[in-house]
Amino acid sequence: MPRTSPARRGATQPAAPAGLPEADPAPRPRLRAAKAPLHGSAAAPRRARPMRRDQAAEFIAAIARHNPEPETELLYTDPFSLLVAVVMSAQATDASVNKVTPALFAAAPTPAAMVALGAEGIGTLIRRIGLWQGKARNVAALSAKLVAEHGGEVPADRAALEALPGVGRKTANVVLNVVFGESTMAVDTHIFRLGNRTGLAPGKNVREVEDGLVKRIPPPMLRDAHHWLILHGRYICRARLPECWRCLGAPFCNYKDKVSSPRL
Repeated sequence: MPRTSPARRGATQPAAPAGLPEADPAPRPRLRAAKAPLHGSAAAPRRARPMRRDQAAEFIAAIARHNPEPETELLYTDPFSLLVAVVMSAQATDASVNKVTPALFAAAPTPAAMVALGAEGIGTLIRRIGLWQGKARNVAALSAKLVAEHGGEVPADRAALEALPGVGRKTANVVLNVVFGESTMAVDTHIFRLGNRTGLAPGKNVREVEDGLVKRIPPPMLRDAHHWLILHGRYICRARLPECWRCLGAPFCNYKDKVSSPRL
């Protein structure tokens, strides 16, 4: 019958002979901490000192020259199609949403038609965007609520908008700004990063950034500033590498680690 070794039986290993040093335990591999992105991340954006009010006005005026007549990049034809497009843009790019909405709006151009299409029918048309199952349910449910409570019209009221399934403060701000001409500030990932990085409106969460922007940006600039900041964050003040060398707002920006030239 084969013998079992002491080590396998759980016996104590023999000590080293007298006069010889005991063997050191095997060294544990060191775990390297993940290196934080140089220019910050969505979860932990770099934060600069706050801009003065006059400095903020100069910054907004400067970046406005990149795009004097800014518009949303989402495709829409009326308040309802914009509302649906914004709901579907959560955790998705405008470009990806624009690939699915033309077919969706052709099949269901009104809230009543969207209710008739149903969540399952909506889902078959938007499968290419992230979280499409939940978004299909929300679009069907908000359409039903528009028909039942608002005569099939999109309400021009924040509380009524935020009471719709899938609609939060950011979506309500976009609709109120774009459709109804209100000077609201919808803070998305780009604006949250830019508000902290530049010092325009540093904040720990989106509401702090939103309140800071509304406080610092001159009222006549506020409505268009929503689009100026989104587009500036999307195409110039990028997450991984801000293109400071071509930013017209750089002279007024408080970010210390400006990128002076593109990496070749």
